[in-house]
Amino acid sequence: MSADSNSYGNATDLLHQLEDILESDALIDELGFIHPSQFSLLNEESGISANLSDEAVHLSADRIAGSDEYSKQERLYFWNRDHKLGISTDVLLPLYKAAKHEFMTTFKQYKMCGNQSDKVGLCLRATASDDHLESILLRHSRSLLLLSCDFMTAWNCRKLLVSKKKQVSMFVDELQLSELVLSYSAKSEQAWNHRRWVIKSISANCSNFKEILAKESELVAKIAERSKMNYRAWNHRCWLISYMTKEQVLSEMRKSRSWAALHVSDNSCFHYRRRLLQKIMEDQSCAEETASCGHNADIVQAMKDELEWNETLIKRYVGREALWLHRRFLSSCWINSFLTDSNDGSYHSKEATNMYHDFSTFLQKESSLLHASTFVDDDYGDFQAQATHSASYILWLKVQLPKPLENELLEKIKDVDLKTLLDKTCPERSSLFNYFMS
Repeated sequence: MSADSNSYGNATDLLHQLEDILESDALIDELGFIHPSQFSLLNEESGISANLSDEAVHLSADRIAGSDEYSKQERLYFWNRDHKLGISTDVLLPLYKAAKHEFMTTFKQYKMCGNQSDKVGLCLRATASDDHLESILLRHSRSLLLLSCDFMTAWNCRKLLVSKKKQVSMFVDELQLSELVLSYSAKSEQAWNHRRWVIKSISANCSNFKEILAKESELVAKIAERSKMNYRAWNHRCWLISYMTKEQVLSEMRKSRSWAALHVSDNSCFHYRRRLLQKIMEDQSCAEETASCGHNADIVQAMKDELEWNETLIKRYVGREALWLHRRFLSSCWINSFLTDSNDGSYHSKEATNMYHDFSTFLQKESSLLHASTFVDDDYGDFQAQATHSASYILWLKVQLPKPLENELLEKIKDVDLKTLLDKTCPERSSLFNYFMS
């Protein structure tokens, strides 16, 4: 029993050390779990003397003066420099157990205190006790979440406390905490959910809300760079679009283009661009209903630019399915938003004629893509994939078009045996292709 008590006491001391570090350096922006053998290497790379633990970690002045043994222990278990925090993997389990115990114990006390505050005559005393317990809860829950980022009770407890205070600075602290969690667990669903809760809570009463949205978008881009195919991060960025102004949406379209061009296999980025385009078109539809006018020339030009850019990427990066999926979306928008409207009699004949001419040019470009995607037997299968994607795309496009334009498309590709090409490049789908070609 004494051995267990001593072990728990050591773990509690380590927890207090961790919490002191977190409070002494409020700008910590990256967390990592380090094998004990790597601490000396980190110190050497950072130019830290092995005998100067106060340079390796930030300690409170009273503890530094109080115990040399404490400094030695902390140097072995924690590393903190340039707002980066490392925790030894040797102490993760005892730290987690201690943090969980301290948090749950304090949380029970807080709930009991809340129940007592409902009784007559105990309100003032309960309020003072609540403030003290809330401070401890925030301290313990932060440590617990850094050690176990999916601990829902801790996240919900912080929501409760921050909602009660309703201070902007506390909401900002929540963004900082969740960002620190994401620095080592970039796909933590709970951390992303918590950020959305914070943003939704401050959206109506924050003077610098536009700056926060811009920083959120930059955070996703930074995380996506080091965490490939991170659906949760991109889903968060898509969610932000509903809060963006027209200028911010257009800015995001420009900024995300260069990233997408360097990550042509990451469909999440192209999905983000599709959501941005949808937002632009939705806003334009609302403006059209109010003004009773035709399509904004800027929207039409934006769609043309996106199609041309996508065509350039398809020709440059052979066999990337994400690019062809993006083209399907663009073509579908072009057909449903512009072609349908130009044929329903709601616009002047000159505009309808121009639209039809644009579609004739559009079909010519699509047929050129098919002709450029000839099948080549290569070692890596990229050209075969390109031929499959292009032929499948043309077959899909054929189904989307009205009859007059379908005949025009078939006329432009009459020299290509689409069925033979599909059977050769993707024989396992021959029955499906035959159904759509009939």
